[in-house]
Amino acid sequence: MVAIFAITAMIFSACSTNHKTVSGDKKYGKENKKSSFVTKDGTQFMREGKPYRYIGTNLWYASILASEGEGGNRERFCKEVDHLKSIGITNLRIATGPDAGSDLANPAKPYLQTAPGIFNDTILKGLDFAIAELEKRGMTAVIYLNNAWDWSGGFGFYLKQCGYGDSPNTNEDGGYNRYVEYCSNFAREPKALEMYYSYIKSIISRTNSITGRAYRDEPAIMSWQLCNEPRAFSKENMELLAKWIAKAAALIKSIDNNHLVSTGSEGYIGCEVDAELCERIHADKNIDYLTIHIWPVNWGWAPRSNPDSGIGNACTESGKYIDEHIAMAKRIDKPLVIEEFGYSRKNNISGVDIPTESRDIFYSFIFEQVKKSADEKGPIAGCNFWGWGGSGRPRDLIWKPGDDYLCDPPHEPQGWYSVFDCDTTTIDIIKKYAIEINK
Repeated sequence: MVAIFAITAMIFSACSTNHKTVSGDKKYGKENKKSSFVTKDGTQFMREGKPYRYIGTNLWYASILASEGEGGNRERFCKEVDHLKSIGITNLRIATGPDAGSDLANPAKPYLQTAPGIFNDTILKGLDFAIAELEKRGMTAVIYLNNAWDWSGGFGFYLKQCGYGDSPNTNEDGGYNRYVEYCSNFAREPKALEMYYSYIKSIISRTNSITGRAYRDEPAIMSWQLCNEPRAFSKENMELLAKWIAKAAALIKSIDNNHLVSTGSEGYIGCEVDAELCERIHADKNIDYLTIHIWPVNWGWAPRSNPDSGIGNACTESGKYIDEHIAMAKRIDKPLVIEEFGYSRKNNISGVDIPTESRDIFYSFIFEQVKKSADEKGPIAGCNFWGWGGSGRPRDLIWKPGDDYLCDPPHEPQGWYSVFDCDTTTIDIIKKYAIEINK
């Protein structure tokens, strides 16, 4: 998710709901049929001989929550995935884990990578557990390996190791522009890129401590993703962006040819608003599908002060953006996934028990595009809303270690975009479309 630097209001209240858990009872073994992997056939995903379409969510904190160390709560993790499965969610987009972040930011903790190649094995075992539990439930994961934004270390982790210092504080006046200038160094810094490639090798080559399988043989992994929202951060870096994406994708395929590889791109808005560059990046032979993100308030398609008043225009502009990328997906003969989209609660207020009428309209609009594509055998193969807060509850405006993990990154208002287990109208819409797209 793109960093946001303004807050209008916050209200917190408690709500609760009970749901019947449906814990998976499948067992995993060291052998799995090739058909269990998600594959690409033209503009369609396939699994076990059938088209694979899904409504999914973002649960970036899965590896932390599924760990047995700081921040871990395996009981909550299992309850969350049980609940998600019960409402038709079959795909989670998650991070491997946060890297050591800037002292000027409020990064997610605990860290997976504290220094180049130095890993917190507790979090890796949390990732192992998450993968194993998703397999039990017939669910899959898209796992992203880096982040352009510093809320999980991201580009700034590698640049700091190369002597660039901490990433600038984006909440200060002019901070966002300084951050962009700082991060533009990533694509042109050979040392940073080599550390990133080494990291990829370490993760992709891992053997799951629970299932006993190499990650390349895990059927619950749908896709390895190069980065959350990779950007060039300057017009001058556009070719360098394409170059490192191509190199990273080829590296992953050289280690793991069983799984799909994706970019994590926002679409052409994340490619310096250059549609040709976006299409060329996704046409690479080692990139299996096209991704887009949609943030109407962040992108000015609806007013931040009153997003409810702009929901009509938000849907219109989102529809245009989707259509442009559908055409792109058809040209390169690859599936399209809308893997991040969100809308704030009424009056842009963060918290629990805040009405979600506009969010429900927006979700329905996006889900309808997925359903239409499924009905027409079009290229939209799935979507992941941002994101699942579930049974977590915000304690304060800004996240601090010890607080519940929500989908809202630590630097953003807690409860801003989260879907809680008590958001009944939103959950009813999710359930409805999860059934319809798989009829």
